[in-house]
Amino acid sequence: MESRATYLIIVLFSLFQENESALKGQPVGVLTRTGVALDSDLLERFDDFISRLGYTNRSEAFRDLIRDRLVAERTASPHVTVVGTVTLIYDHHAHGVTEKLTELQHVNHDLVVSTSHAHLDHDWCLEVLIVHGKSRQVEEFAGRLIGLKGVQHGRLVMTVAQPASVSSRLAIGKARIHKH
Repeated sequence: MESRATYLIIVLFSLFQENESALKGQPVGVLTRTGVALDSDLLERFDDFISRLGYTNRSEAFRDLIRDRLVAERTASPHVTVVGTVTLIYDHHAHGVTEKLTELQHVNHDLVVSTSHAHLDHDWCLEVLIVHGKSRQVEEFAGRLIGLKGVQHGRLVMTVAQPASVSSRLAIGKARIHKH
């Protein structure tokens, strides 16, 4: 099960995707009401779960679950451009782990957008990398980092770099010019 923080990142990105056009005065897709038959025990567990996450209704939770699966399907394609994070917990006293992490990041500098490092205590460090590139390359890079001796735990979270809603607007000629 994904951690709450990971889930919330995906949810926030999905909410941004869906609401981006509404915030700019462009229409959002028409809402369609549908029914779902669920076992009562499953529904009760689902309601408890979404309540703990702070959802106020089932509809938004279902929409987020659907968006999450659609993003997962898109990021599964090896050639799709993705953005994501690689989160690592490691013992910086482990022989050579710090140097190997740095070396891998330099070798793969084209995938690394940014890093953040925190000392958790005398022995343990947290490192979070923001990554951007083709899905297969990002997965392979993350696997090499996570697989290093001394890395206690690691996780890769990816999402699509260009949401479907943006792709659709580009395809029908409604793209906005982004200026700073």
